[in-house]
Amino acid sequence: MKRTASKFGLVTLSARRAREINSYFNQLGEGLGTMVPPQVSSTSRKPLSISFEEIAADKILSVPLSVYEELEAELDEEMLDAVADDVVSDLEVVEEAVVVEAVEAVEVVAEAVEVAADAEVAAE
Repeated sequence: MKRTASKFGLVTLSARRAREINSYFNQLGEGLGTMVPPQVSSTSRKPLSISFEEIAADKILSVPLSVYEELEAELDEEMLDAVADDVVSDLEVVEEAVVVEAVEAVEVVAEAVEVAADAEVAAE
């Protein structure tokens, strides 16, 4: 209780940190490395228990909600930018493939028109 202004602040802080720890464990296999790992070694496997241990060890400090929301918004924006870049690059690859297929189709149609014109000339 000495770490926060109220018991509600303590619960909010520990819940936020528990969500971060949970996200860290969930993204381990993906290699993203955007989340902070647990700051204490614990025998507990539950994120909420780990977050309380971190708060008790003064590893996690309370941050005003407005600052937390700003940081979260910046991270969300960075992640959205990265995803958007991936989508754009995927679309460019698809677009190139479509252009190649369209050029091939035009060439086939041009050959068919040429063959038809030759057959018409031969028939006259």
